[in-house]
Amino acid sequence: MSLTSSVLPRRLILFDIDGTLVTDDGAARKAFAAGLADVYDFHGDVRRYDFSGRTDPQIARMILTDAGWSEGDVDSRLPSLWSHYLGGLARNAPGSVRALPGVVALLDALLAGERSTLALLTGNIEPGARLKLGAIGLNDFFPFGAFGSDSPRREDLPPIAVERAAAASGHAFRGADVVIIGDSIYDVRCGVPHGATTIAIASGKTSAERLRSENPDYFFESAEELEGILNAIAG
Repeated sequence: MSLTSSVLPRRLILFDIDGTLVTDDGAARKAFAAGLADVYDFHGDVRRYDFSGRTDPQIARMILTDAGWSEGDVDSRLPSLWSHYLGGLARNAPGSVRALPGVVALLDALLAGERSTLALLTGNIEPGARLKLGAIGLNDFFPFGAFGSDSPRREDLPPIAVERAAAASGHAFRGADVVIIGDSIYDVRCGVPHGATTIAIASGKTSAERLRSENPDYFFESAEELEGILNAIAG
């Protein structure tokens, strides 16, 4: 079944970015590391830390509290960190970011169905998200979303996205009509308290076995499993 050939319930489909929509060949991590060095004089190896599914503020706190900083001291310098990080990302993203296999076809199919509202649910701060997607022309698919700049807690982001979807579309999305698609355990976990439909795709750094252990409503190896994903979204 395809969304272009069937009349389906309206869905709000919330996409993670890193490991779900795109990969960036380490561009964001390099920019983050440079920002940490410039703002906090941190020169440790950020490759030791798992960024998957975490918000940008959580990543900064995770690394820096491990190095002995208090959360308050970390947070007081975050605006400066974001400025340095975004400057580095703007330089690094072009030529490094690419869409993951099957992503563009999936987004095209969803928009063609005319019953889908697409948005972002990502740990990226919004300007960083826009730089990554803009590097490959994907911003137009996502007029709004919920971001790490809205809250450092990923579980806070689904209601923010739902509220913005209602304002943008005039439709009140509830429960399973909200679909969260991501590649990390945190993408699955953030949907559970809100009754959202969760779709895990093993296209990022988290293993298929680990993702399955979180019991998402649906699991796929890749966004190339187009018909299966469309059926899962349709419910």
